Amino acid sequence: METESPDADTGEGARRLATTTRPSDARRGRGATANPTGRFETISREIFDDGWEAVAPTPLRTMVTAERARSLITRNTSPDISFDRSINPYRGCEHGCVYCFARPNHAYVGLSPGLDFETRLFHKPDAVKLLTSELSAPAYRPATIALGTATDPYQPIEREHRLTRGILEVLGRFRHPVGIVTKSNLVVRDLDLLTDLARDDLVKVAVSVTTLDPDLARRLEPRAPHPKKRLEAIERLSAAGIPVMVIAAPVIPSLNDHEIEAILTAARERGAREANHVLLRLPLELDALVDDWFAEHYPGRRAHVMSLVRQARGGRAYDATYGRRMVGAGAYADLIVRRMRLARRRLGYPEERLKLRTDLFVRPTAQLSLF
Repeated sequence: METESPDADTGEGARRLATTTRPSDARRGRGATANPTGRFETISREIFDDGWEAVAPTPLRTMVTAERARSLITRNTSPDISFDRSINPYRGCEHGCVYCFARPNHAYVGLSPGLDFETRLFHKPDAVKLLTSELSAPAYRPATIALGTATDPYQPIEREHRLTRGILEVLGRFRHPVGIVTKSNLVVRDLDLLTDLARDDLVKVAVSVTTLDPDLARRLEPRAPHPKKRLEAIERLSAAGIPVMVIAAPVIPSLNDHEIEAILTAARERGAREANHVLLRLPLELDALVDDWFAEHYPGRRAHVMSLVRQARGGRAYDATYGRRMVGAGAYADLIVRRMRLARRRLGYPEERLKLRTDLFVRPTAQLSLF
């Protein structure tokens, strides 16, 4: 049974997620263990067993809704990332990665950062039209566009909607540089487009490998491809001449941090030319969601993991300070940075990162775009 009460708790009380936790058989194949009310809502919902509903709960289904965006390119002024513009053709992500830092964004559309984030998705059907218009503007100046910074551009619904492929087709016509971040081997579907861009140093693909342990991967990111599939994608992309970065992300203390060197080694053997990492970060509702996930899957590690996270975040669950939000600070965070540096050097990863070209940018005329 589900009840509603006013004045949703958005403070420390939001950590008590048991009242929003659905039965495990109803959320099979999902990452989050709960569906807490978003921080902007005035009504909170609680689920409890009153003895009347004895039937098996209905499994959660994925719902996809069209989102009519006014623009496609999002700008940022962050000094600790290498791009100032990005594109996300989808809102929400069916991969269900429990640690995803983008989960709190779902609160902006009145939905939960929990199970809603991975089951209530949005696509931007006008993406190709919007991008073409924005790149065609006389005042536009090219710089690398990051594709998939919040949600994966190759998540399962891309097979049907093909927005990412359409975006790459537009970028190819404009000879515009793009960096792609994904954890899906679906990226190899677009080898034809990526190979064309790579010939002119216009593309780089970053593949996220969280763990090589399939059991852990299934718990952390239940609908993302198997780790072997991601390594195969790195190999196929590299063999086609497309530069690949492997991202060990997120590094979770006492859970997958021991795998850093193994991940970098496996990726390097398959042709990756760059490597990076991101330390687990828990903004807003994500703190309680991950804590609840540990309570269900690894209760014995819960306190230790959260303690190490806070040690690396100045005593808090998250520190948004530029320069620290990606890698943290303190003894534990510094150790991870040193291990990454030593592993890259030992494995022969180039010190200098590939810079994509911007000098080939061209605005196709209506006549030329026909060919």
